[in-house]
Amino acid sequence: MSTNRYSPTIRRRRLAAELRRLREERGLTIEQLAQRLDWHPTKLSRVETGKQAVHPSEVRGLLDLLDTDPAQRDALVALAREARLRGWWRVFGEAVPDWFAVYVGLESEATSMRLYESEFIPGLLQTEDYARAVHQATRVGAREEEIKRLVDVRMARQELLVGEGAPQLWIVLDEAVIRRRVGGPDVMRGQLKRLMEAARLPNLTLQVLPFSVGAHAGMDGGFHILTFEPYADDVVYIEYRTGSFYLEKRWEIEQYSLVFDHLRAAALPMEASTALIAQVADELL
Repeated sequence: MSTNRYSPTIRRRRLAAELRRLREERGLTIEQLAQRLDWHPTKLSRVETGKQAVHPSEVRGLLDLLDTDPAQRDALVALAREARLRGWWRVFGEAVPDWFAVYVGLESEATSMRLYESEFIPGLLQTEDYARAVHQATRVGAREEEIKRLVDVRMARQELLVGEGAPQLWIVLDEAVIRRRVGGPDVMRGQLKRLMEAARLPNLTLQVLPFSVGAHAGMDGGFHILTFEPYADDVVYIEYRTGSFYLEKRWEIEQYSLVFDHLRAAALPMEASTALIAQVADELL
């Protein structure tokens, strides 16, 4: 990944997991270790869950207290240093709120992603006009300048789709997504054309879940499953109007993986999906 696409998010998560593992191996509770470090237990808890960056010197002191070997200590201190660097998205300021910055950071380093969307085209495949129309509809009262920044962020995220290190994507769209006329016929036609072009990418599998399926496993809404092999555990991302959920427990990942398996099994094959998208685009003429 080029330096202008740097993401510290996974480094922070890897560091958090290693620090938590080392503490548990020593048989210490968060309260016991925090007392020895003269930290508040809340701080240590936030560090161990990846919610708070920690200074490399603090990591060194923690690892010395846990009596880790020098090679492991140096590697984790370096990881702490990398985890404090600014992510590429910070140049967009408030257009990337903290709750979404976590997702952008994870997305930037995912090795594969499984996405199900029931309302709109995923941001990674949106055209500029479609993205603008979505933000204008959902960001009630937003100024045009704010809308422009949001669109710019969405377009910048799409750089990860191509080139070295591009993740594998498997996307399932409800048929409603390709039929809803976001931005009017011309905008929607351009968006559907973009979908057909994206379907030719070697790292993308695109399917449509047709109305004819009836009731299905994903009727409670869209979700993303991000994988980071071999660096970190999977994460399920669910977004709502003012924030998001990040599900990381093993049973949660297994449940959403099972739902996605049912969705892609029920969806049209790739060729039939592309044919349906082309048919809908023709209906817009």
